[in-house]
Amino acid sequence: MAMSEGGALAVGAGYGGSEITFTVVMSCLTAASSGLILGYDIGITGGLMQMESFLQAFFPEILRKMSNAQQDAYCIFQSQVLNAFVSSFYLACMLASLVAGHVTRTMGRKNSMLIGGLLFLAGALLNFAAINISMLIIGRILLGVAVGFTRLSAPLYLAEISPARWRGAFTSTFHLFLNVGFFMADVVNYGTNTIPRWGWRLSLGIGIVPAAVIIVGSALIPDTPNSLVLRGKADEARASLRRIRGPAADVDAELKDIIQAAEEDKRYASGALQRLGRREYRPHLVMAVALTVFFELTGVTVVSLFTPLLFNTVGFTSQKAILGSIITDVVSLASIAAAALAVDRYGRRSLFFMGGVVMVVSMVAMAWIFGEQLGTTSGMPRGYAAAVVVLVCVYTVGFGVSWGPLSWVVTSEIFPLEVRSSALGLSGAIGGLLSFAQSQSFVEMLCRFKYGTFAYYAGWVVVMTVFVAVFLPETKGVRIESMGAVWAQHWYWKRFVKPVPAPAKQSDGPA
Repeated sequence: MAMSEGGALAVGAGYGGSEITFTVVMSCLTAASSGLILGYDIGITGGLMQMESFLQAFFPEILRKMSNAQQDAYCIFQSQVLNAFVSSFYLACMLASLVAGHVTRTMGRKNSMLIGGLLFLAGALLNFAAINISMLIIGRILLGVAVGFTRLSAPLYLAEISPARWRGAFTSTFHLFLNVGFFMADVVNYGTNTIPRWGWRLSLGIGIVPAAVIIVGSALIPDTPNSLVLRGKADEARASLRRIRGPAADVDAELKDIIQAAEEDKRYASGALQRLGRREYRPHLVMAVALTVFFELTGVTVVSLFTPLLFNTVGFTSQKAILGSIITDVVSLASIAAAALAVDRYGRRSLFFMGGVVMVVSMVAMAWIFGEQLGTTSGMPRGYAAAVVVLVCVYTVGFGVSWGPLSWVVTSEIFPLEVRSSALGLSGAIGGLLSFAQSQSFVEMLCRFKYGTFAYYAGWVVVMTVFVAVFLPETKGVRIESMGAVWAQHWYWKRFVKPVPAPAKQSDGPA
């Protein structure tokens, strides 16, 4: 690794000297900050569901359950209205994802992120001013539409602008910022939880901060060369490419590949989603659906949105439950940072395997503790409650080095340009639908199946780990324009895709 003109760090050959430039770093960090709004919303919502001032204002019946010594501990938070408050966000996210792919393609990646930031700002202000549950739900619908745009456009932006050798690390920063949003939300909730009557307003209102970060950042960063070429702006794409790749890079060669991919895209511009159904795109369709479904079935809903609720269920006070969430946030950030360092050295598949084993073990252990120690009328003994916190942290490590960041990394890099936006839009819609279903059903599952809920998710993690071992090819170091050869060389998928030349690989990373 050596310094080049302009302070860029040369990191490999690629297109004649691919570099990590200042523009790449700042643009990727700015785009990755779009993860803040998703993480902040999930974190704030989880804390609000057991915050006394919020429950007094909107869900007094849950407060009455919490004070009832005879109440089944698994069923305290069972409420259809509470489910509607939580799940409306994910339903809106799903519907927005259906149109976000088209908007991202026609208006550009950065403009799609800008739209998301503006919508999140509007939703945060409406929630801050809410005087009834209807205003809260309308505000959450706006937040969900915002995330529907940013969670598609930001990973796509990161994958297209990053040097191939470091694409995994840069793309995983989206999930890192998502967890920074978790941490920020839990810290805010920890401070506002003790404020009577209006503490919940402050928690919701501070959502304007991550929204402002995205709005300002999206207005300043360049759009990706891929997006500019798709919109017929080849000269701007060349200038953008020169700026982000550095003076030593052969931008003409890379631009030629991008233009070739864009020409292929334009042949099928009116039917990209329908094209996914063709035989040669069968691997991409399967991965668009399977990786998204499996991500939602990791049990992450249990340990992100409902972490404070879980800790409250096992006997922690409201304030200690939020403190427990902050601890898991710190663990998550550390594990994601480790994944970012390892993903381009050891590859995607090995991290999926390691994380899967850790998640299964921790989920099975939690199922045993909940089954043996949590009664129906009170919390569990202190030692076992502490063990639940430790196991949630262990699960968080497993998820943080595997499905957490890698689901964003892999889905943003494996699709050809001609179906990329549509495939990611389909993934987003499926993810939103499943998140909606889980946010509607988890509290019911916890009430009805009790500790069996954790065994259910553990079983799915086993299934998805086997799926990765059999069907997911390794994409470490492969240029995004050359990804087709990965499928053509896979033992199973090669029967569907057209043969293409072997992809040029960058070196495996620093020794």
